[in-house]
Amino acid sequence: MPTPAALKPFVDDELMRAPLLIEQAVEAVFEQMRKGMPALAPAERALSGDIVQALTNKRQRVVEAFVRSLRTQLQMQPAPAAPARAAAAAVATSLSLVDEAEVAVDVEMSHAIEGIKSVAEFELRELQTYLSALVGDMDVASDHNPLRPETHARALWAAAEAMSASRGTQVAFMRQAGMPLAQVLRKSYAAAVSRLESMGVTPAAYRTLILPAGARRDRSHETGYTPELSRIREVMPVPVPAQAQGQQRQAFDKVLRQTEEQFRHLPRDTGRAEFDRLRDSQRTRLVESAGNPVDQQLIELLSRLFDAMLADRRLAPDMQLLLSRLQAPALRVLLHDAATLDDYSHPLWLFLDRLAFQPETLPAPGDAERSRLQRHAQAIVEHLIGEPRHDAALYRWALGRLEAFERNRLEQRRAAATGEIAALQQLEDRLLSTISPPSTYAGALDAAQLDTVPAALYEAALPAVLPSEGESTLWLADRQAGDWLRVVLQGHWVHAQLLWPGERGEVWLLADGASQRTWAVRHGALRALHAAHLLEALNPRSLLRDAARQVLKRLQTSGGR
Repeated sequence: MPTPAALKPFVDDELMRAPLLIEQAVEAVFEQMRKGMPALAPAERALSGDIVQALTNKRQRVVEAFVRSLRTQLQMQPAPAAPARAAAAAVATSLSLVDEAEVAVDVEMSHAIEGIKSVAEFELRELQTYLSALVGDMDVASDHNPLRPETHARALWAAAEAMSASRGTQVAFMRQAGMPLAQVLRKSYAAAVSRLESMGVTPAAYRTLILPAGARRDRSHETGYTPELSRIREVMPVPVPAQAQGQQRQAFDKVLRQTEEQFRHLPRDTGRAEFDRLRDSQRTRLVESAGNPVDQQLIELLSRLFDAMLADRRLAPDMQLLLSRLQAPALRVLLHDAATLDDYSHPLWLFLDRLAFQPETLPAPGDAERSRLQRHAQAIVEHLIGEPRHDAALYRWALGRLEAFERNRLEQRRAAATGEIAALQQLEDRLLSTISPPSTYAGALDAAQLDTVPAALYEAALPAVLPSEGESTLWLADRQAGDWLRVVLQGHWVHAQLLWPGERGEVWLLADGASQRTWAVRHGALRALHAAHLLEALNPRSLLRDAARQVLKRLQTSGGR
């Protein structure tokens, strides 16, 4: 993407300073490794010697490669390693095998990114507020920093490739240079803030921070219990709507049917303002037509929950209208069985979660596959709206229809990959029929060997608890064909589906959800990725749970109003 005009002077200034930045980082690595060599084991000493020699002879090439990568990433033409979900638009003409050697690069790049974020956390946040002010985003709604940690980590890898032809040496340099680069960037970010402040830029109001893809997530275990909803009902007052003078209250069922009809015939191109106005009007009419205060409170609660769901930035825009049309049917379920709100695992909520999850596993809007889902989901929603009785069984059926669509897509993708699967089966047989020499990259993923990196700094860049090799093996053993994974491949997070786990479990075939691209990945590479927290299951999140937290927070802030 091109750099916004408001940021161009800032970017040009930072690029001018980039050679000095990488020079300082390289010099720190050079001195660090030269002084630490006498204390290393022979094999590690030899590797460190290769790095020191390469930095002595090719330092200028390393600096130029770093700066060139930064410029390429920040200019109009795509960077050499374009984001996977964008680059995957073109179908790969050949299938390459992702093994432990290639994964070592992804792991070290991830460590470098996390190291920068940890060491320069405060400076990055402060710089974000200044750059948001520079582009006019006074709410700090997104991160406008073009020189993010990810950008510098990719540039560092470009420098490593320019330093040596040996992949082992490149990976070792990447590992050793991550923390020195983080320390230099911390000062660089702070200096950038000072320069912006001296130019008269006033920091934007800090409201919230939108984390980028791949950011830390809450990994707490979710249960079916809903304490947020119980507390909401305790603090939320029963609404007392004003009665229309001289008019008799309309029958609730009639108003509810009218609501369903309005949303059924709502044009797809309806603007957000008109859409919100209609929803507010319908909510008022439903509350006023309810027969008792308990139903009134239930209607108000469900309306607030749906408001929070639809306002969630993670919800795909093309799913908003579909989900909004399910508010009236959901109300029918709640009025039939109020206990529906006591369990996040009720089929109604599971269906909503699954529907909202679909865009995460499909190409961008406009693609034929995405359009097919829209038609299928539209037919399911139409059927739900037309049903006279709404209960758990009905939404269990709807969930089954959606899962059938997913199974059909999986079968089609497996059929299209029949040739690849046959070739990979032969490769798997050959790999397991021979005794391979020990991998030269075995130590590249071993944090215990980082003798020349200060332990306190490196530990800050890693998750608090890393899975052991045995835990990763057991986790992989639980994966089945059709499972969705969130994984780092070739330097970028992607959403990939497991098409084929290998008859002998050695070579797995993964398919990108955003395109027809596929990857063949060895079991050892997947184990290394999982151990580094770069591979995890991708499952639907609970819309109701997230919405309940938001509603409860607002009620507590506003004193229950």
